[in-house]
Amino acid sequence: MAMNLPSGRKGRRAPMAEINVTPLVDVMLVLLIIFMVTAPLLTAGVPVNLPDARAKALDQDQEPVQISLDEAGKLYVGETELIEAALPARLEAIAASSPMGPGGGKEPPQVYLRADKGLDYGRVMRVMGELNRAGLNRVSLVTVEGGAR
Repeated sequence: MAMNLPSGRKGRRAPMAEINVTPLVDVMLVLLIIFMVTAPLLTAGVPVNLPDARAKALDQDQEPVQISLDEAGKLYVGETELIEAALPARLEAIAASSPMGPGGGKEPPQVYLRADKGLDYGRVMRVMGELNRAGLNRVSLVTVEGGAR
């Protein structure tokens, strides 16, 4: 009686050369959904009912300063609420910390002014006057794209 012993390579399995990517794809799809849901929540901290306009979005190379006026007339620089009397000092500090421009002089930062559409026009103009007085002349009024035609 002869014994049937595995000889050399017949009994061994070849190494598996395939990678199962299904779990990786599942994790990436879940992360994509999480980022798609949370990204719109991170864009604007102060709730403001913006007016509609037909203008296109601007391209930016540095982070702009956001100034917001909500429907109650409260003033915000970024996420911080300010009283109107403290605005000139805060704007001067922002202008003083601006980086050097390509011409060697200080280039004022871009300012996004977001104001509720129900606010008094004079209130918005007072803020714009303070921006001009501080030397912050690169002001963009933020609106909602796709307004009435």
